[in-house]
Amino acid sequence: MTDAHIMRPDDAATDWTIDQAWDSYSPQDHAMWDHLFARQAKMLPDRVVPEFIDGLDILRMTRPGIPNFEELSERLMKATGWQVVAVPGLVPDHVFFEHLANRRFVAGRFIRTPEQIDYLQEPDVFHDVFGHVPLLAHPVFADYMQAYGRGGLRADGLGAIERLARLYWYTVEFGLIRQDGGLKLYGAGIVSSHGESLFALDDPSPNRIGFDLRRVMRTRYRIDDYQQTYFIIDSFEDLLRQTVETDFAPIYAQLADAPDFDIDTILPDDRVHHRGTQAYARSKALPA
Repeated sequence: MTDAHIMRPDDAATDWTIDQAWDSYSPQDHAMWDHLFARQAKMLPDRVVPEFIDGLDILRMTRPGIPNFEELSERLMKATGWQVVAVPGLVPDHVFFEHLANRRFVAGRFIRTPEQIDYLQEPDVFHDVFGHVPLLAHPVFADYMQAYGRGGLRADGLGAIERLARLYWYTVEFGLIRQDGGLKLYGAGIVSSHGESLFALDDPSPNRIGFDLRRVMRTRYRIDDYQQTYFIIDSFEDLLRQTVETDFAPIYAQLADAPDFDIDTILPDDRVHHRGTQAYARSKALPA
């Protein structure tokens, strides 16, 4: 998500956008993108939603090298009216929501180094563009992202950013979906990670629970390792419907004094697809 306490760099516009400076990428930068892309492209087809693969084709992201945001935006605009804009890194919440509400996806322009190939805390261009942008070519998911941005602007005025951030985390970043009698990946944090693309579907450690809006908003998440719980939506259409048709203000009021759930919690009324062993978290002594 975002950081509300950072300062806007001098070279950023008032909306925090910057030039991608595509010509400044080195051959090594493009080679890193190609390596990451090839690794994910090899293992994702049977795991990720077909809408993601379709997005790669529609946007011509299968071509070598880091995508040029102007060219990518031109194709994305024709598909769903979205653009990709470069920003210097994490941006304040209101800036993030404002861009989403206007169908602009903010993306970092830097790419990880070989030392960071499997983990980096701040999202890079591979996470942001490979992970997020293909599904923005899918009309329903594109509408969900805009609805989320509009909801974020309202939440900002209601003091409910943390609740809404959890919705983004457990859907856009780390969501699973029920398709064709099984589970598929769609969250960008998973599909851009080689290790988590395997872990989220195959490992016995994490919980996999049916999506419930209020439940998600009360559930903590972790930013430093694989998730201990994943939430499963039934369809993108249902996710959009819940976002558009729900008045979030009463929910925020209801949850204002409600206690949070620990990351590994399973509740009696959860729709449990898989009760995780939490062995991975315990082996690393990760706190719940």
